[in-house]
Amino acid sequence: MNNLLQLKGRFEQKKAPKPTIIYNIPAGKEVNTSHLNKLKEDLIKVRDYWQDDSEKVLNNPLVSIKYNRIIAKSNRVKKLLMPSINQESVIVGARFEGENIKKHIITHCISIAVIEKSIEVLEKCIKIVNESYAGRITKDNIDKINRNKKLWKRKDIARTTFTGVISDAYYVEGFFVDLDKPSCEGDVIITIYETGQKTQEILEKLKINFRPENIIDNTTIFLKQEEYDIIKTKAPYLISMSVSDISELKFDDFDFDAEKTISIPSPNNEPVIGVIDTLFDENVYFSEWVKKERRIPEEIPTSSDDYNHGTAVTSIIVDGPSFNPQLEDGCGRFRVRHFEVATKGKNSSFSIMREIKKIVQENRDIKVWNLSLGSENEINPNFVSPEAYILDQIQYENDVIFIVAGTNKNGKDKEIKKIGAPADSINSLVVNSVDFNNKPASYSRRGPVLSFFNKPDVSYYGGDKGSAIRTCTGTGERLVVGTSFAAPWITRKVAYLIHKIGFSREIAKALIIDSATGWEKIDDPSYIVGYGVVPRNIRDIINSDDDEIKFVISGKSEEYNTYNHSIPVPKNNNRHPYFVKVTLCYFPKCVRNQGVDYTATEFDLHFGKLKDGKISPINGNVQSVEGLYYLSEANARKEYRKWDNVKQISETIKKKSPGKTVCNNGLWGLEIKTKERLKKKYGGGIAFGIVITLKEINGVNRIEDFIYQCSFNNWIVNRIDIENRIDVYATAEEEIEFEE
Repeated sequence: MNNLLQLKGRFEQKKAPKPTIIYNIPAGKEVNTSHLNKLKEDLIKVRDYWQDDSEKVLNNPLVSIKYNRIIAKSNRVKKLLMPSINQESVIVGARFEGENIKKHIITHCISIAVIEKSIEVLEKCIKIVNESYAGRITKDNIDKINRNKKLWKRKDIARTTFTGVISDAYYVEGFFVDLDKPSCEGDVIITIYETGQKTQEILEKLKINFRPENIIDNTTIFLKQEEYDIIKTKAPYLISMSVSDISELKFDDFDFDAEKTISIPSPNNEPVIGVIDTLFDENVYFSEWVKKERRIPEEIPTSSDDYNHGTAVTSIIVDGPSFNPQLEDGCGRFRVRHFEVATKGKNSSFSIMREIKKIVQENRDIKVWNLSLGSENEINPNFVSPEAYILDQIQYENDVIFIVAGTNKNGKDKEIKKIGAPADSINSLVVNSVDFNNKPASYSRRGPVLSFFNKPDVSYYGGDKGSAIRTCTGTGERLVVGTSFAAPWITRKVAYLIHKIGFSREIAKALIIDSATGWEKIDDPSYIVGYGVVPRNIRDIINSDDDEIKFVISGKSEEYNTYNHSIPVPKNNNRHPYFVKVTLCYFPKCVRNQGVDYTATEFDLHFGKLKDGKISPINGNVQSVEGLYYLSEANARKEYRKWDNVKQISETIKKKSPGKTVCNNGLWGLEIKTKERLKKKYGGGIAFGIVITLKEINGVNRIEDFIYQCSFNNWIVNRIDIENRIDVYATAEEEIEFEE
């Protein structure tokens, strides 16, 4: 097998070109005065609602826009409902409507004056379309207006305002105030729209007691049911998202087996993994390897059943291969810091979220965290759960990674069931379960998240009927099945890659996902298995076949275009005899208030040979190619995973392929184009990890040629030799005693 290679080189940074904004509508389309009148009447109703609102809770109204499709940022309204500031500053939420044909609904917070201005502008546009274009205006008409700027003689409305309103109107289906909100039973975690007002001020206006300890962030709060009902009755428009606070944690099936005696040496300086789970029973053979901390209030009663799940999960992380030899992964043993945050059954999501934030802040030396707790309730298609958001926020702000179980359905669930919180965390590595034949486990639940994000990420062996996983608890060996026991095996592998090999979390996540993918083109990864099943042994994740060159590259995005055009893909007879596979991972800022538009930063990946000074992407990516192609937002998301923080490109292996023609001396290029959703830019300084695999068409091993050519193109190449890395790790962790 070939060693994995680590390439270190310089990425250049280039600022984004200043965009030229020309308002228009698609070819062959039109906007008529009937539609413009409908939009005007919608806004009049919205204005009247807010003027008649007796509660006067908000200083500025909320207005929702229903678009006629999944809308790209570039096609959102720019002249209607827009104050004299950038549009992002007024957008406070987004969701989808519809099943087969999804449409964006985006909520704005603006002033009554802006609504009045939009009504006035629409009236002027209606008059112009009626008088000058017989009630219907086309793209050709707007082209003439744009080309002949001097011919625009009107004084009552600017040329760009008119064309901008027509462009807005084409994509907008209607305006309304969103008053339809769900009922919730019991205590509730609610997120209100970000309106610029303090949450305390809003609650006091509604006669609801403000308690600082019940605030998760600026807009997410914990409420009693009667308090939620007050908001739902008096000010339903405030509610962006709401979920029941009490989560029925679904735990996995246990069974007893004969006790077996297992021993373990004392720990030395093995890496420490964080586990957040139920209680840990110290009456196990490996208890010396575990330091536990109780985070459940002492007044909450516990029973012996509360120790089983957490102890079983931790047993796999510490010493799983000792009692599951068929799953020997070559990762060794790990120490665990085990945090007890839940009991079996019903728990407060609010309390668990609050504790997780504290735990990570107080244990900054831990880089890898296992979370095998999950809700019985299905995720919402229009917003990420509060639990998942907390994990995403933690991972954006800290150099840590969570491995999260994909949650299970019980035997009573006959229909396919969506995953439960916090498996909808976008930044986390979410793990589902397969049986030993690599088939989805009978208890599998499915994604996607927000109707788009691929979750779970990968799958692993979590047992199923007749093929359980062995674990250890305080009462002896137990046979178990569930995603709770698939996730710890992936946690071990991630910890090995980060602590023992020395990779970043971005590279570690990319390697795990890349190892699960084959060479077939993945148009739509399975929403049950994810990108595939991760290999059992860590060597199969790190190393590659003799006819493959696998290398990793790390970097940071500082400007719009982060690029390197000097990757020397080997050539033979003026051809590149390779199929190519690329996996990119990064940890973006996530904004829960934005609903389905959850990730704030997009990394648009381009990799391919250089041709005429430009990259020819292996997947034909036409995003960011100005003026040549029209690509709808829906297709950009489907074909190129736009806004997804995992990009996976794989060429399909074809027999008798001639390879790729050599251009530009055989050099290939890599570009990451950073795009932002919001006015505030979050992409600067975000790290990324990329795994690239070149598979030789004729089975020839050309890795030495690749390494040789890299040295001529300013790359430093490190061979990742597992034995050497382990020796380096062991030496670095040795305690040195100085003589007095």
